[in-house]
Amino acid sequence: MELFSPLKMGALTLPNRIVMAPLTRGRAGLSRVPNVFMKEYYEMRASAGLIIAEATAITPEGYGWYASPGIYTSEQVDGWKQVTQGVHDHGGRIFLQLWHMGRRAHSSFNDGQSIVSPSELQMTVPGVTTRDIHQNSVPYETPRALRTDEIPRVIEDYVQAAKNAKEAGFDGIEVHAANGYLLDCFLQSSVNTRTDAYGGSKEKRFRIVQELLERLGEVWPMDRIGIRFSPNGSLGSPDNFESFTYYASQLNRYGLAYLHLMDGTGYGNHGLDKRVRLMDVRKVFDGVVMGNVGYTRDVAEGVIRSGAADLVAFGRLYLSNPDLVRRFQENLPVEDGPGPETWFGRKPDAADTLEGYLTFRPYQEPQAAASPPAAPAPDATN
Repeated sequence: MELFSPLKMGALTLPNRIVMAPLTRGRAGLSRVPNVFMKEYYEMRASAGLIIAEATAITPEGYGWYASPGIYTSEQVDGWKQVTQGVHDHGGRIFLQLWHMGRRAHSSFNDGQSIVSPSELQMTVPGVTTRDIHQNSVPYETPRALRTDEIPRVIEDYVQAAKNAKEAGFDGIEVHAANGYLLDCFLQSSVNTRTDAYGGSKEKRFRIVQELLERLGEVWPMDRIGIRFSPNGSLGSPDNFESFTYYASQLNRYGLAYLHLMDGTGYGNHGLDKRVRLMDVRKVFDGVVMGNVGYTRDVAEGVIRSGAADLVAFGRLYLSNPDLVRRFQENLPVEDGPGPETWFGRKPDAADTLEGYLTFRPYQEPQAAASPPAAPAPDATN
């Protein structure tokens, strides 16, 4: 199968086309520092062609998920070092996803400081709330719009996080520009109402990503930088197809490691414009394309054979199948994932959150049932 063939991705050679998607698990505790449990979790999954580590906060300003890790303190960098070393010791490769939650953050995680976004538009999805630092279910807050003169500072926060990721031993980074977080809100005409150089036309909405990639390229080789878009998710705009195919075409100037496209609709579909599919991106983007959301082994094989994608990321299957590559390759049973109640840690001490996190182990052959003891030989004297 093509899924198990190697792929040259810039200076890296991936042994297969199976990617572990970034999965928020909330196992860093309130310290936000990666720990030995996270090390064990990731090194068990090192057979993936590439691991993209969970979304990781670049700054307290962009933080809003209980017990998720950061990459903005020396303690966090040291915590990640044990994770990357564990993955490398098991023959793996690992990128870090850089995350600023924008209007999806919450001020309680940052001493009451206002959350920020391109525009002062509250996130409002019927029936959807967020959680504050006390784990209360609360409405999303109305963000403060970033001033034009603040945007260089935000970019520098990403740059410092990229430097920290390199110090921590990662093989590369992924820019999280999807799922309604800060950069996605700049890209979306429905929530970017700015009238300065970072809003209005699709060219202006893309400007912050362009400036960010140029700065990140001063820290990492461009072929160690990936980016993630989600044009079909619950956040959308009436011009998404035109905008995101334009954005993809503009990435050609950089020679990135890959474009990670959330092309599936498993997390919702805004329905405001036609879907952006892998082949639509392939037509305009010359680099490595990665698909994601809802793939099975056989569907992934199909999109790779078709030429629409080079890599496919798997998320929920990796929750319960740390050796997913082997299970796919040897037609071994694939376990159902844990229930939503254990997806996220949500406890101050990571040691109290291991159920559903480290309980799933690599496949082991069923043990043959023990044979019953042999009957005693008859007594020859009888």
